[in-house]
Amino acid sequence: MNKARNPMLIVVGASAGGMAALKVLVAQFSKDFPAPIFVVNHMGPHTTGEALVKILNESGSLSCVHAQHNEKFKRGYIYLAPSDQHMLIVKDKILITKGARENRSRPAIDPLFRSAAVAYGNQVIGIILTGYLDDGTSGMMAIKRCGGICIAQDPDDASYPDMPQSVISNVGADYCLPVAEMGALLSDLLSRDLPESQPVPEDIVIEAKIAQRVLSDLPSVEALGDQVPYNCPDCGGVLWEIEEEKLLRYRCHTGHAFTSSALLAQQTDKIEETLWVALRMFEERQNLLVKMSNNEGNRSLSSISQRAQDSQVHIERIRTMLKATDKDLHG
Repeated sequence: MNKARNPMLIVVGASAGGMAALKVLVAQFSKDFPAPIFVVNHMGPHTTGEALVKILNESGSLSCVHAQHNEKFKRGYIYLAPSDQHMLIVKDKILITKGARENRSRPAIDPLFRSAAVAYGNQVIGIILTGYLDDGTSGMMAIKRCGGICIAQDPDDASYPDMPQSVISNVGADYCLPVAEMGALLSDLLSRDLPESQPVPEDIVIEAKIAQRVLSDLPSVEALGDQVPYNCPDCGGVLWEIEEEKLLRYRCHTGHAFTSSALLAQQTDKIEETLWVALRMFEERQNLLVKMSNNEGNRSLSSISQRAQDSQVHIERIRTMLKATDKDLHG
């Protein structure tokens, strides 16, 4: 690849199926790749991410490392967000924070994309790869509003097309293509003049600061949207609704953020969790009542037996609701 005439950086978001897609992507980069690459791949809080670092190092010519807090980044390196922490970009360096989850994830894609858009504007190229739901859509919107370039994996090429399809539908990708063709496109984009610069909108600045934990209070969130009669499923706080073109999102003042799809998925998880607790408590209650009813000397035998039968009715209702919740979760 030719050396870039302009300093640019690349941010990449992936989730389910991301490891395979990232292997194909990084295999296309030569040793003299003229930009830093920042990657968020959704992972569980108890995984280390070392396996992905090893695989990406073996798949291409560039060095892949876990990003470090306050590290100055360099061209030709791949920086992977560490487990259970957000990776953000400010001028010339990386921030690693333990901020609130966004779209049920930490690391999340949106905080990385927003921070890059605020810090580097039209110098940012955003890439969204395979994954469920729509993390990355709001961040990609921020990149586009700040003058950057948006690339989405062709949904037909993605193992899980939800994330790229959401970007295409809600943002409008500048380029939509298979992962195997992205290397040539990036080489071309990095050799061009920068896209037209755009002023950074204040709402994007506010959300980027919230992710840094510099700013997270009621006035900040109230500046982004209107309070709604829903509660944050993570902390129980009230939510504010943010309308972002076609995308509907929600934030609480402690920093949790959700698209409407992510909020619905998290509410469903919480409902299922609550139903399992209720089922356990009713079954324990019924077991105790049955044991009491077996006590022949108990004067309230008829009443206890009836209460045990009533508990069984509640147990069957909860089981029915759990089956319905399972269908909601798994289609």
